[in-house]
Amino acid sequence: MTKYLNIGLAVLLILFNSCTNGQTQNTTTNLSATEFDRKIKELPTAPIIDVRTPVEFSNGHLINALNFDWNGTDFEKQTAQLDKSKPVFVYCLSGGRSSSAASKMRSEGFKQVYELSGGIMKWRGANLPETTENSKETNGWTKQ
Repeated sequence: MTKYLNIGLAVLLILFNSCTNGQTQNTTTNLSATEFDRKIKELPTAPIIDVRTPVEFSNGHLINALNFDWNGTDFEKQTAQLDKSKPVFVYCLSGGRSSSAASKMRSEGFKQVYELSGGIMKWRGANLPETTENSKETNGWTKQ
């Protein structure tokens, strides 16, 4: 009897592990500033989305970032132009708006959304580069 119980438990553990491994591939990844920077370098064609207001964006943003204002009227229209099967980076000032934006994007089918934990405040705290120049229109991402 104990032998069958052990086999049953082993099968359940294998099934549980298989299910959770599949789920982790589609979950959001919150990255520290240095991890976010490293990941951007690993995925240079992935769009970097700054979800702050245009005024905040103009005062400094990540290099090659696109400004898709989370509180604006065009956010969904702008994100609809992105390829949902490809990675995307999202950040804001401190992480609140980007978390909401990333959740919305995931609910719309985005598979890999990387969030900057602590937002641009943590980025600046790590002395990572930013710019006030306007970024390129497409930033290398492919429209659907």
